[in-house]
Amino acid sequence: MHHCGHKGTPKITGGREEFPLGSESEVRFVGRVVKLHEVDLGGAGKPLMLVLHGLLGSSRNWQTTGRDLAEHFHVIALDARNHGRSPHDAEMSVAAMVEDVVGWMETQGAPRATIVGHSMGGKIAMQLACRHPALVERLVVVDVAPRDYHWRGHRAEFMAMHELNLHDLRSRQEAEMRFEARVTDFAMRKFLTTNLARTETGAWTWSINLPALTDALPDLERNSLQPDDRYEGPVLFIVGGKSDYVAADDHAAIRQYFPAARLETIAESGHNPHMDARAAFVRAVLSA
Repeated sequence: MHHCGHKGTPKITGGREEFPLGSESEVRFVGRVVKLHEVDLGGAGKPLMLVLHGLLGSSRNWQTTGRDLAEHFHVIALDARNHGRSPHDAEMSVAAMVEDVVGWMETQGAPRATIVGHSMGGKIAMQLACRHPALVERLVVVDVAPRDYHWRGHRAEFMAMHELNLHDLRSRQEAEMRFEARVTDFAMRKFLTTNLARTETGAWTWSINLPALTDALPDLERNSLQPDDRYEGPVLFIVGGKSDYVAADDHAAIRQYFPAARLETIAESGHNPHMDARAAFVRAVLSA
């Protein structure tokens, strides 16, 4: 049986505010499968491609690139649980998100798909391929490796989101300004505000499940694979040349789990090659 748990309760501390990041947990068993929100980006009748976004992202991040890929595939972008327009659930683990995707494929009667996963979505895609290889036609993992991470930047971003007072917030632009103290990158501030939504009464709310994601962050950072996980099929790892998510040291681990892996670096790209270098990214995916 594959399982994961984590010990310890690291905390983020900032000013007088403090909230726990991660909690004591024993083995987590996957509970109910969540019915994922999907966005069809075109290409009906062509081979199925599922796109899985990164942490704090959503299917929206893939609309432009997805339409480019739809010339060759039937591209469907899925919102992960606790993200975008998918339902919220207290259970937040890679294993649970894998089962959500498997459940979506079963419901659609989709026997196989090319799976493209970026960052957290790449962790989902890697585990799905190892545990459910018959469902995967081809695998494309975008700027993430099968190893443990410690995302310092995410801790600042989560702190900024927790500190944001939604009650007196007037606009997304104002939220961006309030994020400045903690989040130095302009593009990241704008990205975070895509998770703000308005209720029917006009009040601001988070579309993400911020408490569940905060609690799960240490778990999501961990390598999503066990030592005996393998996927023998074709895998393309697309690496951002300006990103530090995949280093030369990671290549051996990639080949351990994915013996048929091929790596392609897009020199001009950071962590988001599908946005930073769209044409090169699409070419790379089509060459997989």
